[in-house]
Amino acid sequence: MTRRDGEGRTGTLERTGTLERTTTQRPRLYRVLLLNDDYTPMEFVVEVLRSYFRKAESEAQLIMLAVHHKGQGVAGVYTRDVAETKVAQVMAHARQQGHPLRLVAEPEAGE
Repeated sequence: MTRRDGEGRTGTLERTGTLERTTTQRPRLYRVLLLNDDYTPMEFVVEVLRSYFRKAESEAQLIMLAVHHKGQGVAGVYTRDVAETKVAQVMAHARQQGHPLRLVAEPEAGE
């Protein structure tokens, strides 16, 4: 029998004799990707990575360069709710600052 707990996780209910035991599965993880555009300044992307994703300056620079050269870069990996919240927060901040920066959350490969 499959059951959801109060936090949205699913698990399998196993009956062993008279005891019931629930095994929980890890929640599916989502990658937050920054997408390249020709208008958002590199410095703004670094600022976003540092403030919203808690990246060190050097790591933020590397991710920003990946976005610039490869078209996208991974800002972080989170549960679905956290990933979607970060996407919404950063895109709202970018719009407020007049930048067309786009982010997406997609399921981790192999999940």
